[in-house]
Amino acid sequence: MSFPVPTPDMFPHKPKQGLRLAPHTRPAASPVSKVGLIGMGTVGSAVARILSQNASPRLQLTHVCSRTAARSRFPWLPADVACNTDVDQLLASDLDIVVELVGGLNPAGDWIRRALQAGKSVVTANKQLIAHCGPELLDLAHKMGCQLAFGASVAGGIPVVSALQEGLAGDRLFKVHGILNGTCNYVLSQIEKEQVSFDVAVKEAQRLGFAEADPSEDVDGLDAGAKLAILARVGLRSEVRVSEIACRTIRNIEAVDFVYAEQLGCTIRQVSRAELHGGDLYSCVQPALVPLGSPLARAQGSQNLVVATGQFGGDTVFSGFGAGGNPTAVAVVSDLIAIAQPQPSAAATVSATRPNKVSSDFVSPQYVRFTVMDRPGIIAVLAAIFSEEEINIDSVLQKPGYPKSALPFVIAFEPCSASALEKALNRTKTLDFLVQPPVSLPILH
Repeated sequence: MSFPVPTPDMFPHKPKQGLRLAPHTRPAASPVSKVGLIGMGTVGSAVARILSQNASPRLQLTHVCSRTAARSRFPWLPADVACNTDVDQLLASDLDIVVELVGGLNPAGDWIRRALQAGKSVVTANKQLIAHCGPELLDLAHKMGCQLAFGASVAGGIPVVSALQEGLAGDRLFKVHGILNGTCNYVLSQIEKEQVSFDVAVKEAQRLGFAEADPSEDVDGLDAGAKLAILARVGLRSEVRVSEIACRTIRNIEAVDFVYAEQLGCTIRQVSRAELHGGDLYSCVQPALVPLGSPLARAQGSQNLVVATGQFGGDTVFSGFGAGGNPTAVAVVSDLIAIAQPQPSAAATVSATRPNKVSSDFVSPQYVRFTVMDRPGIIAVLAAIFSEEEINIDSVLQKPGYPKSALPFVIAFEPCSASALEKALNRTKTLDFLVQPPVSLPILH
């Protein structure tokens, strides 16, 4: 099946800023591409192993650079692979492609710039660098006549980036949403299944290697926010800064929230979403109620899932285990193989433009859990506040068996803007019957 390449008349607006997604092309002169690998952690060692097992006749691993070079000399690593700690030596060699798997903005950013300036193509899984510096690096790759591929930067082994860039190029995408962080999905799944606290679920995720010692970047939404910025550029052709994407934590989600969510026919997931409305981009990363029948609800454990919605093709779903050494390594090697192809693929130059505005003010039904020192008249007081903000109550849920001193109950509200809800919740801060701040989640349908 072939997909049409977008032409200017399909997207008549004039972009304010160009973003070129470097096509996977390579001159046919060199039959074998020499590959150098920076970083031999979980993903790096998996990439090295795949390449050492002759993943492609067009790829040859020749250099490995690691802080622990001696320990990186695995028995399966070919003897002719140069293995040391000197990045400068690797970059100065006659490599065709550099693979960066260290992560972070610096020094990884400097290494990638130097490689591109030397005319070497680059493959990376560095989501933060691509999210913050993607346009600059892609422009540099284009200028130097080489490639920059970053398919592993979002959803690990799930080929979302290449699918949006190439497979769905003939559609006009206006919405991308999904579960972009396997750590959060595992933690929320544990809270739901085992009815444990957030802290207990995180410790279990750390024990199994799904969560870092400091899980803040994951559980507070920053990791998913960087990935969403990449998907917005690639899929929606909208240039959005990472700092413009509102991110909310999952730390305040408790087991009782899953009990009430089930009464509403839902469960809870950390959802990343970006939608185009005219010239505006709405985007956010936050925990949300999702219907039990939706693909998002069926993503369990550390699975990732992305749904791309187009004007012509409707919803296309990508799912799988995005995290981990092997799945991510597969995405890295797939990018390497694509770059090493003697003929160009169908990828085209795509423009990304700055939206008129970037907002997180979605309109949706809302779930709010209040935990109160019980007494008569509480619901009447809350109803008055939300009524004054023109927010209508849809239903009130209260499960028996909880102490009156810390009674959790839920009010489900009819669709309203996130800003109107925030304004009403700010007015509740002075109420003396609240024993903890309310927990609010959008209800997605």
